[in-house]
Amino acid sequence: MPDQVEVIIARYRENITWAAALGYDYVVYDKGGKPAENAIELENIGRESHTYLTHIVRNYERLADVNVFLQGNPFDHLDDRHQGSVEMLRNMIADVADRRVPFKGFAWFKLKCDGLGRPHDLRKPENEGRWAGWGKDIPLAEVFERLFDASFPRQLVVRAPAGIFAVTGERIRSRPKAFYAYALGLLEADPADECNTGHAFERLWQHIFNGNTAWNREVYPAPDGPVCL
Repeated sequence: MPDQVEVIIARYRENITWAAALGYDYVVYDKGGKPAENAIELENIGRESHTYLTHIVRNYERLADVNVFLQGNPFDHLDDRHQGSVEMLRNMIADVADRRVPFKGFAWFKLKCDGLGRPHDLRKPENEGRWAGWGKDIPLAEVFERLFDASFPRQLVVRAPAGIFAVTGERIRSRPKAFYAYALGLLEADPADECNTGHAFERLWQHIFNGNTAWNREVYPAPDGPVCL
């Protein structure tokens, strides 16, 4: 029997007519104020990371075999010409499902970051006003060490930038539900992403879903405030 696939879309006013053309079951979480038909409306906080973690916490016990997390327009990041297509994305999902790959980022590029998320675009003058956390670094090491019972490495390889990836339900559940509730709390403590917590999560998905249960904590306390540098 083929694995069950569900596509989870974090929408903010994008045209998502492409979703039905993928040919998979999908759910839309909408933060744009004018929700698409049959979408689940969420408060506009925490970027797409908040959307993804909300879905996991709400559906932890009944997650699909394969869960595909996408932003409202994932296509610019699927190839280096910014010409990704529905067919290209459909084939990527089918390959992951057929081979039962535990985790796979769909962006064509990878990043290497230090503990402050560098290099990044959050200090570029041309990006002023684009993000609430413009002018600041990304609290990558701080978020990492709050999430995991592990030390941040000298450098982090980011294999799922742009927030577009697939992960199995089994791999998600290698961490307890309390982990995801705690992670969601970190984002809710920085609702406008003024501290760039959401940007940190975008660089951490492959570590969140790496299956290394030795990193799990015994207890996840309530967040004691935003992770600001």
